[in-house]
Amino acid sequence: MFLFNHSFPPTDQIIAILASFVIATTIHECMHAYVAWRLGDDTGRRLGRITLNPIEHFDPIGFFGMVLISLGYTMVGWGKPVPVNPGALRWHQRGMAIVAAAGPISNIVQAAVIGIPLRIAEAAGADLGKLGTYLGWYVWVNLLLAAFNMIPIPPLDGHKMLMGILPNFWYPILAPLEQWGFLVLLLIIFLGGSAGARFFNALYAPVYDLLFRVILGNGFHL
Repeated sequence: MFLFNHSFPPTDQIIAILASFVIATTIHECMHAYVAWRLGDDTGRRLGRITLNPIEHFDPIGFFGMVLISLGYTMVGWGKPVPVNPGALRWHQRGMAIVAAAGPISNIVQAAVIGIPLRIAEAAGADLGKLGTYLGWYVWVNLLLAAFNMIPIPPLDGHKMLMGILPNFWYPILAPLEQWGFLVLLLIIFLGGSAGARFFNALYAPVYDLLFRVILGNGFHL
């Protein structure tokens, strides 16, 4: 079975990546709910999703995906999606695009903030030891979440952002794709093998690489 025919990363790395996913995903989903509330839809607030309590954003299947990623497998992980009513939002589909963008933006901000001490330590020639390792993986997870979520495939945030940018006549054409998008996503990952991994890498790697260079520079290595 493929789960056993695999060499695992160091324990510290597994813990760092998994903890980073839990924290980063919690903030990501909280920001979706908060921005939706500020734009007129209080669905997330009524469901208790404007919180930094990770339990409120926990999705068991999505968490299992995070575990597999931390163990070095190609997989996707996610928090419990925040329900949003576009009809209640200011500017409707445009508002939905802003709500969707709030998640990846929160991940970029987290990476930028955590990147500051790493850049300072690098410039000073200081070794942060295990703390530097944990901070580095936290930046990696956040940039991965930001770049991957900006892929314009439903149900990823990038699809909702695209729907808000395109002219309104595209909405009835592209909206039905949302009911099949998640299934297509999983099929590519599970059945696509290395080809599926290369496909997704080609979609998110340019954004990830750009953000990584801006935040940590070319000289930083995990």
